[in-house]
Amino acid sequence: MPTRLVRPAPEHLPAYLEALDRGWSPDNARPAETARAEREAIARDPAAFLAGLDDPEARGAPVTLPDGSTRPRLPGFRRWIWDAGFCGSIGLRWQPGTPDLPSHVLGHIGYAVVPWRRGEGQASRALGLMLREAAPLGLPWVELTTDPDNLASIAVITRNGGILVGRFEKDAAYGGAPGLRFRIALPSLMGPPR
Repeated sequence: MPTRLVRPAPEHLPAYLEALDRGWSPDNARPAETARAEREAIARDPAAFLAGLDDPEARGAPVTLPDGSTRPRLPGFRRWIWDAGFCGSIGLRWQPGTPDLPSHVLGHIGYAVVPWRRGEGQASRALGLMLREAAPLGLPWVELTTDPDNLASIAVITRNGGILVGRFEKDAAYGGAPGLRFRIALPSLMGPPR
């Protein structure tokens, strides 16, 4: 079966927990903290955890940044990358009425593939699928950011039509490290995802 994005559901939780137990995290800014918090949330109330991954009204708790500060949650949702099992996670967030994002948000789309499924094209295909889910939001484009030395992520973004729009310094909450900002125009999406 080809790569697909699934809305996280109870039948997917065992594979997700296995990935967390193997040391993977859906968050590359706070990997250990996020993995621990998600395991605890699943143990406490699996249904609430799953419901919180689909939050287009931004009703969830504030988001904790790497420096420990919190910011209001943006509308968004997460999908799990699935191809003969769990491959990773991809999320979309946005601000209603504008394509702009606050400085502490490092892009509209973020993704993380489990190490044992990297190199298979899962991230590229998942990003193409997520762009199709983003298109109905009416955004003219989405931004994605990555570290300048993350060649794999740069390739994923450019394969899906990403154009480098500039270098930037990440928000102080992320340590002010350098980053690259790419844009992908949503109206130009034609043909199958890559």
